[in-house]
Amino acid sequence: MKTKNILKVAAIVFGAWTFTACESQLDLKPVSAIGDNGFYTNTDEVEAAVFAIYDGLQNTVQREFALTEMRSDNTKTKNSEGEWAQFEKMDVSPTNGTLSEYWTDLYNVVFRANKVIASLDVVTEEATKAQFESEAKFARALMYFNLTRAYGEVPLVTRVIVPGEEEATTKTATNTVYQQIEQDLMDAIEVLPSRGDTNEGRATKGAAQALLAKVKLTTGDYAGAKTLLETVMNSGDYALVENYSDVFYSELNTEIIFAIQFINDNAVESQDFSYEFTKLGRSSGLNYVTADFKANVDPTDTERMAVLYNPEDQQENGKFLTSSADNRLCGNDWIVLRMADVYLMYAEAILAGESSTTNADAVNAYNMIRARVGLSTLAVGETLTKDALLAERRVELAFENHRLFDLVRFGEAENVMGDFAEENGFTFNATKLLLPIPQREIDTSYGLLTQNPGY
Repeated sequence: MKTKNILKVAAIVFGAWTFTACESQLDLKPVSAIGDNGFYTNTDEVEAAVFAIYDGLQNTVQREFALTEMRSDNTKTKNSEGEWAQFEKMDVSPTNGTLSEYWTDLYNVVFRANKVIASLDVVTEEATKAQFESEAKFARALMYFNLTRAYGEVPLVTRVIVPGEEEATTKTATNTVYQQIEQDLMDAIEVLPSRGDTNEGRATKGAAQALLAKVKLTTGDYAGAKTLLETVMNSGDYALVENYSDVFYSELNTEIIFAIQFINDNAVESQDFSYEFTKLGRSSGLNYVTADFKANVDPTDTERMAVLYNPEDQQENGKFLTSSADNRLCGNDWIVLRMADVYLMYAEAILAGESSTTNADAVNAYNMIRARVGLSTLAVGETLTKDALLAERRVELAFENHRLFDLVRFGEAENVMGDFAEENGFTFNATKLLLPIPQREIDTSYGLLTQNPGY
C-alpha cells in the first residue's frame, strides 16, 4: 500500500505521546516539543495531537475481531487454544488479556480526543479550531459506540481527568452514553469537510452521518437513520465499486467512507491482524471461518467466496491477505464504514423493526448489493424479509466486525447464538452478549466499577 498523508504526519508525532498502549513501541522525540508540562501552545502542536488520535485508532482494531467476529457464528480459532478460545465459546474471563487491552485502547483514544478538545484555546484560526474539535468528537463517539455495544454501561468521560476521579470509576446509563454519542456526531456533522476537501483517512461529514445513522438504528430511531443515510447516498462522494474484491484490494476506492489506515512493511504504521488470520498466526490461526458461515453462503456466490476464503486454505479469512514482504507488517486498512453497509442499513431503516417490507426503495437498496456479485434480485413488489436482509449483511460484511452487533440490533442474537452454541457444544445465555468489565479496571477502581451480570 502506498504511504498516505495522514500517516506521514502521525509518524512524526508518535514520540509526543506516552500512553500505555504505545509506550513499548515509541521512543521518538517530536519535531517540536509539545509545550511545557504536557500543555499545547500553538496550532501545530494541537494538530499533532489530532493526528495522534488516528494513531490511537490503529491500536483499537488490532484484536477487535476476537471480541466481535469470534463471539459470533462467523469465526473461531483454528485450534481452540488458550485465552483466544474464550471468545469463540462466549465464555470470556474478566482477566482475559485481550479483553483488558481493548478497553484500554478505546479509552486511550477517548483521552486523546478529550485532550484535543481541552487544548483548542491556543488555536487562533476559528475554522481550524472547529475542524480539530469535530475530528476529536467523531473519534470519541466511535469509541463510545464500540464501548457501550461491547460492555454495556461504561464510565462516560468527556474531559481530561486524572486516575481515580469519579467519572473514570462510575458506570453511566447506556441511554446517557448514546445521548453523548449522538451529540458528538451531530456537532461533527456541522463542521467536518466532505471527502474531497480533506486527506484520506481523516474523518468526514459523510463518515459522521453514516456512523450516526448506525447509532440511530441501534437505538430504534429508524426515521432519523433513514434521513441520514439518504444524505450520504445522495452526496456524490461515495459509490459501490464494480468488483467486490476491489473494496479490499484497490487503494482509496469510492466505496470506503471511513477506514483506519496502515502501511505495508513499516515498523510503526503496519498491522499484524492480517497475519493472525492465517495458519502462521498465534494459536496457528485466529478469526478462521466457521463451518456454519460457509454453509450459509449461496454456492452461486462465487465472486464473494473468492474473497472470503483463502483459495489455498478454505478456513483462512481471505479478506485481509497481504502483499507485504513481512507478514507481520501488513498494510491492509481496517474498513469501519463503507457504502454497501449504507445501502443495507437504508433497507433496515425502511424495514423499521418489522419482519418484512415491499417498499421499492428498500428492495432496490438490497438488490444493489446482490446485483454487484451476480446474485438473484427481488422484482418490484416482491417482499424483502428481515431474515433475508440479515443474511445478506452476514455475507457482504463478513469478518468486518459487524455480525454480533447486527444480531443484537435485529433482535436475533439470543436465537441465533443459542442454536449455534448448542450445535458447537458450549453454553450460551443472554448475559454473554455483553463482555465482562476487565478485572484490572475493577481492581484499580477500588471496587467502585462494578462487574456486569453473569461474570
